[in-house]
Amino acid sequence: MRKLKSAAVAALMIVAATGAAISTPLGGTETAASTSAQREMGRYTALGDSYASGVGAGRNDPSSGDCLRSENNYPNQWAFRHPDWVLRDVTCSGATIADVREKQLYAVNEETNLVTVTVGGNDAQFASVAEACLTKDDSYCKTATQWMSHYAKNQMVEELSALYTDIKARAPRALVLVFGYPRVIAENGSCAAPIDLSADKRADMNALADALAEGTLAATTKAGVYFVDMREHFNGHEACSDDPWIHGVDPIDRTVTFHPNLDGHAKGYGEKFSATWG
Repeated sequence: MRKLKSAAVAALMIVAATGAAISTPLGGTETAASTSAQREMGRYTALGDSYASGVGAGRNDPSSGDCLRSENNYPNQWAFRHPDWVLRDVTCSGATIADVREKQLYAVNEETNLVTVTVGGNDAQFASVAEACLTKDDSYCKTATQWMSHYAKNQMVEELSALYTDIKARAPRALVLVFGYPRVIAENGSCAAPIDLSADKRADMNALADALAEGTLAATTKAGVYFVDMREHFNGHEACSDDPWIHGVDPIDRTVTFHPNLDGHAKGYGEKFSATWG
């Protein structure tokens, strides 16, 4: 990934730190770790859905309400290692592509140097598809995943590329990193109750994850931003694997089902983020 790092250096602007508190009247969390005696390297805005907000990673920020932003999410994992950067985290559980445009883009402007975004899974109705695969027969699961895979590789490409273009227009000097989704379940792993997924269902669910990745890659190529594919990095760490970075079915808190756990954000997204950009 050295090529990405060197190519992006020119896009990042060095700005002076003021040390002043920064208000966020429209929501979101902003962390300014630098003081007046330090220099601020840049401004980082995190956008996206529950995979970005950190549902399942623990330590939710109470002020984030239904957005369920975790202090352990991958934006905070990166910001913790780069204390001279100011993070503005406006990620929100349940966000769709339209939600990011309408409710999160305000946090991106010409002073923004780095943007990360993970979105599209809710538009492809991944949670509903997963629920169908868990509760319906193999045929129903296949139909649901195929239908949403077609959306992900076609209509979603246009919707995402338009969003990425809007981000670039608002922050023309920013590096835009689009983090994808991993495959959520090990096809040959052993699952404890209440997961009861046949080999066909597992393959179909992972095929949808592949379609999301393919569609997102196509959209980033069209818009001229960077795609960070998470599938290989999570390989061997899906739900039902020996070392899972993704929650299985949680009967107590269903919101975390098939979401990255703390390791998923620290070792998964966090390590991949650092390997991609510092």
